[in-house]
Amino acid sequence: MSTSDEVHENVKKYYGSRLASSCDLQTSAASCGVSCRPAPGRVAEALSLVHPEVIRRFFGCGLPVPAKVEGCRVLDLGSGSGRDCYAFSKLVGQKGHVTGIDMAEEMIAGSRKYIEYHQQKFGYDETNITFVQGYMEKLCEAGIQNDSMDIVISNCVICLCPDKRAVLQEAFKVLKEGGELYFSDMYASKVVPDHLKQDPVLWGEGMGGSLFWRDLISLAHSVGFSTPRLVSASHIVVHNCELKAKAGDISYASGTYRLFKLPKNPKMSKATVTYKGTVADFPDELEFDSSHSFKKDVAVEVDGEMAAVLQSSRFLPDFKIQILHETEPNSDSAPQYCHLNPFLLADRLGSSVKQCSKTGQ
Repeated sequence: MSTSDEVHENVKKYYGSRLASSCDLQTSAASCGVSCRPAPGRVAEALSLVHPEVIRRFFGCGLPVPAKVEGCRVLDLGSGSGRDCYAFSKLVGQKGHVTGIDMAEEMIAGSRKYIEYHQQKFGYDETNITFVQGYMEKLCEAGIQNDSMDIVISNCVICLCPDKRAVLQEAFKVLKEGGELYFSDMYASKVVPDHLKQDPVLWGEGMGGSLFWRDLISLAHSVGFSTPRLVSASHIVVHNCELKAKAGDISYASGTYRLFKLPKNPKMSKATVTYKGTVADFPDELEFDSSHSFKKDVAVEVDGEMAAVLQSSRFLPDFKIQILHETEPNSDSAPQYCHLNPFLLADRLGSSVKQCSKTGQ
């Protein structure tokens, strides 16, 4: 397999010179962040205010945005043209801050050109955005401090990284206790064999480096994160005949997951939780993930881990929480995690990402 440095250089070349926009990609993977539900008005408005040139150079379509980001410190892994960062700059407000990190010098240089433009566009007294060049596997070297971020986001770029454990470890370290990693990415229906990882185009399209979806769960647990929670998913259409043939019987899906950094040794106690209806844009119901939707003033019983997530995260003020058990009951059977399978969710939603390639066949 190629070394990490070789993979990084290939990705830089692929996105820095070969591609002009997301429509030059050979798959519909550019839409990893697309949700089947319409984006809240504030998100659509934020995207509409981003400079057209920043959007043109953006290699993607969707925008993974969790609820309640106002005033948060946000880190975008693989910020690219800066589109997501500028949208979040508007969403977090003047009191929040957004940092974008990308390994490509030309991407960072291009992003920085529009800092003053967006500051004026949003009517901010001071800019609330910073772009740094560096690697998502080495956030400390790029100057990102541990325990400094409320939210880490990423939009379909972790699949381009050769060391995904390092990415999750670094994200975990820079998050504050109770913070979350909220990201969209490509996933494979089975483990991708090594010979496919050697193909630079397959890797550049995200297919060669896609993680088998089940491996995300074990990887997250090994780093210290809570169990990933699947938010949305779509099937990915590989519309280039040559690449489709190379992939063989491997299917691909996009999935948005959220992972939380819980306190050390949290109490895993079942609880009854009641949503207060206090999160902006969600006065009647808060869809937390594909398995949990909380209606205002309706008590819902949740397992110990979900209770710990709500108790330790920024959502604590938005819920009434009544603990039911001191300890979570032991179970002899291993969890199956079928509800976290992006392929099953995409089937249930009937969602496939539209093709947008100029060159696909």
